[in-house]
Amino acid sequence: MAEWLGWIGGALSLVYLGAFFAIYDALMTNRTSQGTIAWVIMLVMFPLATLPVYLVLGRQRFVGYVRARRKGERRINLVSQQLEQGLRPYRLDENCQLAAGSEVLQQLVRMPFTRCNKASLLIDGEATFSEIFRVIDSASDYLLLQFYIVRADAIGQLLQQKLIAAAERGVRVMFLYDAFGSFSTPDTYWSTMKQQGVDVVPFSSGRKHRFQINFRNHRKLVLADGCQALVGGHNFGDEYLGKDPNIGRWRDTHLLLEGPSVQSLQLAFVEDWLYAEGKVVQLNWQPQAACDANQQILVLPTGPADELETCGLFFLQLINGAKKRLWISSPYFVPDDQIVSALQLAALRGVDVRILLPQRPDHWLVYLSSFAYLKDALKAGINVYRYLPGFLHQKAILVDDQLAAVGTANLDNRSFRLNFEVMVLVENHSFAEEVSQMLTQDFSNSRKVKLTDLYHRPLWFRIAVRLSRLLSPVQ
Repeated sequence: MAEWLGWIGGALSLVYLGAFFAIYDALMTNRTSQGTIAWVIMLVMFPLATLPVYLVLGRQRFVGYVRARRKGERRINLVSQQLEQGLRPYRLDENCQLAAGSEVLQQLVRMPFTRCNKASLLIDGEATFSEIFRVIDSASDYLLLQFYIVRADAIGQLLQQKLIAAAERGVRVMFLYDAFGSFSTPDTYWSTMKQQGVDVVPFSSGRKHRFQINFRNHRKLVLADGCQALVGGHNFGDEYLGKDPNIGRWRDTHLLLEGPSVQSLQLAFVEDWLYAEGKVVQLNWQPQAACDANQQILVLPTGPADELETCGLFFLQLINGAKKRLWISSPYFVPDDQIVSALQLAALRGVDVRILLPQRPDHWLVYLSSFAYLKDALKAGINVYRYLPGFLHQKAILVDDQLAAVGTANLDNRSFRLNFEVMVLVENHSFAEEVSQMLTQDFSNSRKVKLTDLYHRPLWFRIAVRLSRLLSPVQ
């Protein structure tokens, strides 16, 4: 018995020592005071249960990705130089006036606005998958694909067939999928493509660093020959076509890009591929101007390997720059304090602030958390809407009459600090009007939220809402 007690005491001592170092790590590295306080309290009160959770979820910066980037820095720099030379004729001249605040976003992502672009809205799954397959079928040199979720269902099988056919006609096909998001996809789905010449690689944040599995690659891209690209909210699964009876209609938005912005998007894929595969692939870095458009576009890749919190700062800058209207559509609403304050100030200075959220939840914790921010939002004059026909998954932002963004980032802590995301910002009046019409239609299919939506809920629901907000820094 004494020997067993000695073993138990030694084990507990190691746990408390580990908890002490975890507290030190949280104090020194965590980027938010809320997150730091939450971790410290839990580590002090429940070290045995919290320590393993912290080892998995506690890191705020993806060290493994940073190391891979440094290791391949020379090769990435060569690619960046090729991109810079290629984009030079399409950079905006000094006399070109950007919307207020747009200039600083170029500094934030170290990427320029480019002209001679065309962005086309693709509303919902049928339009998006039709264009994706058209682009795949038209590729002659290479295809780059990147998705968070890929399922081996009907639409996933069609994707597999299209990629194998492309590889058989001599197209280089590179397919990057997130290992966490696609964990339920059978290995045979990937191995079948590999056997047919498709280069398939998982993006796993725990591949070399087993305690960094909390970082996810949430980007959804298709690029062909350096000439066309698609980016937005759709993953590959039948539910994105509204075929899941438990969800119903799936509301989402994608973009089809043509012009120099394609090369900017390509660079984000190259960096992700370097981490996952350890190689820098040879691609086309000579942009082609879009034939019938001259939109100004900035591509904003963001992620937990960035020196700054790029995604959160992007949202913050757009909110602070809004003068007349700010419409945001997101499936999740778990903002941090600075985003909440910026939204409140925008509404108080007379901006028409609207936030469009789904009525139906797909993740209960983040759904409950969204209720925790209703009081702060509604009392400041922010209008919150719940989309009714099905599940709303689109990520879109409209600022005034000139700026609009579509991409993969949600209005939550995970997108701000833990996920690799990409947003495409278009500065063009006609495109902003298209987004305005799209969102106006969505608002007409929604109901306006009232404070009574929370107050009339049962006590257990309101307690769950408050508890979920406490967990928002780690969601």
